[in-house]
Amino acid sequence: MSSIASEVGGSKTTLWSYFPSKQDLFAAVVDDIVERYAAALTIELDDAEPVEPALRRFGNAMMATILAPSIVALHRVVIGEARRFPELGELFYARGSRRGKERLAGFVAAAMADGRLRQGDPMVAARQFASMCQSGCFQESLLGIDQGRCADRIAQDVDTALDSFMRAWAPDPVELGG
Repeated sequence: MSSIASEVGGSKTTLWSYFPSKQDLFAAVVDDIVERYAAALTIELDDAEPVEPALRRFGNAMMATILAPSIVALHRVVIGEARRFPELGELFYARGSRRGKERLAGFVAAAMADGRLRQGDPMVAARQFASMCQSGCFQESLLGIDQGRCADRIAQDVDTALDSFMRAWAPDPVELGG
């Protein structure tokens, strides 16, 4: 709290009056960062839209969000503190990643319902797509590897994830009447 107070120009007493606990302060920081950088949480997903363009748009927005320097830094802090403060990890996940995956799962559920994707658990499918998108640039960024070239690879990572996702979740030809 001392370092935060010196950074913002107030006192620890003033900070404690606004944030009664470190968890409350952390929640406010996460909310602020998510509000500023979470393009994936605001992207429009029309349930009737073709699957591939919608997932590509969502994947690109998600990657732009999680590769923002503030988000990468926040991931590093949460990972570093998760063992001592597991509630911070839950809070961070609930306020960001879970919300994005729930939105994506809603779209996937609609695509499953009308046969554009094979039947299954929409949340599993959403988590798989998000994880595949994050398997390249994002993991490297968390570790400080090759950050300069990452922006050039986002579309490639999303396209590769989309190809794999569609191979796994495409409707069964028998279900399509073929």
